[in-house]
Amino acid sequence: MRMGKSVREAFGIALAKIGEQYPDIVVLDGDVHNSTRTDFFAKKFPDRFFNVGIAESNLVSAASGLAASGKRAWLASFAAFAMCNAYDQLRMSVAFPNLDVKVVGTHAGISIGEDGPSQMGIEDVSLACSLPGFTVVVPADEPSADQAVQALAKIKTPAYLRAGRPNVPIVYESGCKVELGKANRLRDGKDVTLIANGLMVAAAVEAAEKLAGQGVQARVLDMHTVKPVDDAAVLAAARETGRIVVAEEHLLHGGLGSVVAMSVVRQHPVPMRFVALRDTFAESGTPEGLLKKYGLTADDIVRAALQLVGKK
Repeated sequence: MRMGKSVREAFGIALAKIGEQYPDIVVLDGDVHNSTRTDFFAKKFPDRFFNVGIAESNLVSAASGLAASGKRAWLASFAAFAMCNAYDQLRMSVAFPNLDVKVVGTHAGISIGEDGPSQMGIEDVSLACSLPGFTVVVPADEPSADQAVQALAKIKTPAYLRAGRPNVPIVYESGCKVELGKANRLRDGKDVTLIANGLMVAAAVEAAEKLAGQGVQARVLDMHTVKPVDDAAVLAAARETGRIVVAEEHLLHGGLGSVVAMSVVRQHPVPMRFVALRDTFAESGTPEGLLKKYGLTADDIVRAALQLVGKK
């Protein structure tokens, strides 16, 4: 797969694009607009952009006030700052009144690399899923991020969009459609299903290729929407392949794996394995080195799948 833009940059470009379509969209940032890439919107629509400063609680409060007055508010900061620092404001000022605020957490996961654990959002999906009424989306690449922004712009309820820092492989070479709550099947298979989101989707596709070389046919699902999860796709995977591996760049507890596991247990229990960050913080290092050290690679997905099919 060829490399594309980062999801954060794709988000910024898409946001500026939908700003033309929706004149009531306003964008707020926590003084990191050159990193979250809301600067694309700011340059295009300066009268509709607000830099709140390094004050995430105020960032959320201002966004909720604008949404309560009838605006479509989008706010952005690093995932660790937006979700952890401002959780109470998100809970009481956005989720409770069910306002049209889209929260974008960039620099998510351990792939931000050298910035270190203080800035790695590793629990953000779990926190977002725990907010009643929130839709939670984790795009895999540049084309799907563009589609996710457009899809989220059409709903008038709260949402969280997760965006990573590094450039990522293009999974959807011929374009894609992101329908909220509906997984995209990237590859069919009968022996095991690999369910992933974010940068782990490309790793899952690579893993499926490696598994095919060992006689294992793996289905690959891009579960871009964690909430609401695609129960129908999970049920079909469980019934038709009998084994599921979930891969995500997030803590093991509370993320995509937990959501899929609840769906599996409720509908059709099957053996499962989970490729995720275990009960630990990461450290400063190169993105590639960190993903390898903490078991978030295609080879880790392959090992989990082979365990399920009894080949390792």
